[in-house]
Amino acid sequence: MIDLNKLVTSLTSEERSDFVLFLKKKNRRPDAKNLLLFSLLVNGESNSEAICYSLYNKNSKNAYHALRKRLYDSLLDFVATNNMEQENNIEMLLIKNILSARNFFHRKQYELAYQILSKAERIAQEQLLFPILNEIYQTQIQYAHSISTINLTDLITKFNINQQYYLAEERLNIVYATIREQINISIFQKKEINFNTIITDTLNKYQINITESITFKSLYQLISIASISAFATKDYYSNEFFLISIYQKIENHQHKQKQLYYHIQVLYLIANMYFRNKKFKDAFKYLDKMELEMNSNNKKYFNSFTLKYQNLLALCYNYSNQNQKAITIAQPYINKKHDDLTSKLDIVLCLCMYHFHNQDYKEALKTINTFYHSDKWYQQKAGNEWVVKKNLIEILIYIELDHLNLIESRVLSFKRKHSSYLKSIQQDRVLTFISLIEELYFNLNVKKIPEFLNKIEGSFDFLDNNQEDIFVMSFYAWLKAKASKKNIYTTTLEMMKHNC
Repeated sequence: MIDLNKLVTSLTSEERSDFVLFLKKKNRRPDAKNLLLFSLLVNGESNSEAICYSLYNKNSKNAYHALRKRLYDSLLDFVATNNMEQENNIEMLLIKNILSARNFFHRKQYELAYQILSKAERIAQEQLLFPILNEIYQTQIQYAHSISTINLTDLITKFNINQQYYLAEERLNIVYATIREQINISIFQKKEINFNTIITDTLNKYQINITESITFKSLYQLISIASISAFATKDYYSNEFFLISIYQKIENHQHKQKQLYYHIQVLYLIANMYFRNKKFKDAFKYLDKMELEMNSNNKKYFNSFTLKYQNLLALCYNYSNQNQKAITIAQPYINKKHDDLTSKLDIVLCLCMYHFHNQDYKEALKTINTFYHSDKWYQQKAGNEWVVKKNLIEILIYIELDHLNLIESRVLSFKRKHSSYLKSIQQDRVLTFISLIEELYFNLNVKKIPEFLNKIEGSFDFLDNNQEDIFVMSFYAWLKAKASKKNIYTTTLEMMKHNC
């Protein structure tokens, strides 16, 4: 059976409202049952028999499945139409131009056809749309004989040059997919990932050199692979040289203004890498570059990146001993709606941490209580790691507020929900952290045992401070501060300061 429920739950509240209007316009009969079925699915009804009785007052399976199929088709139609309306449809426009030009060629209106193709060619060159340029040049070559002024040799030369760019981009797409697959296999088999070796071997296998012939988009793909590897292994440190060396090839790339979106993405990834490596001055430097590009070209992509930028900026301030500035940046986004839901969730969760570091635990609790959906919903929207962090911060807030009736249940819930996942990604030390929380909080005598600090340090297999993940260190700093009865924020900064 088609999993219609997942498709429905993937829609935002605004999209659901728009889809209802879409159905009302589409329905020819006033008694169409697709709206009622959609409403039932939105409200979480999943029992097919119960839905049948709501729709038909009987268990009419054939009619129900036919209705589900029609609703599924309508949803796909809506999503596709909605996406086309929202996104830049240059490619669709150019494809229409190519088809129109071919039609005029068939009608022997050669001059008009070539005018249309020439205009399409200019736009495609500006956007570096090599597959579309390939179609344009093939069509021009095919009908070159129809106009005496057309230079076939020039056309073939342009076609061959474009083919080099096109094939380089296609090969890099294969490299991108191959490397991601190898990383996924290594994670699944719990093998150590040597990213530099993987990428070097794969590039050599497909005979790819990082040159000007590769587009800014393709180079961004390489950097994003490095970031995926770093995220999976929590090892941002070893990828630093690779990321910077790649960017130095990109920085003065002849096509960087044509692919501004990817340039901003690259700057964000590098700034985030420096933040994760606790090199905050370098992170601020690349955030400045990111902001400069966000404001260029009439702020074309400003809104697309503003939440990512503001969140990373606030994080850098927080870990540079400017906690209040971080709060000031993040606070307004609690009540702001934004299409980038993942970044919105990130910035509000980080705001909880800033209030926590400021020892304003009631405000931290108030902030985390704005997350009113289920953990399953947040897993779908932001991923497992986000939910783990949210649940951990929530437990720490309850501990600081002495909410005895909630701490034990939250700890048990955490272990039940996340143990398997954490073990599967080789993050057993999070479970060790939870066990130490239980021992610290529920064993009243443990706070008087000096050996407990040594036990904390001996319980984790840490990398050195340069390489260890900043968020892992932050949770460890809380545990260390509580055991030694020191200020949490000060302890956190002391662990980072030699890198600032």
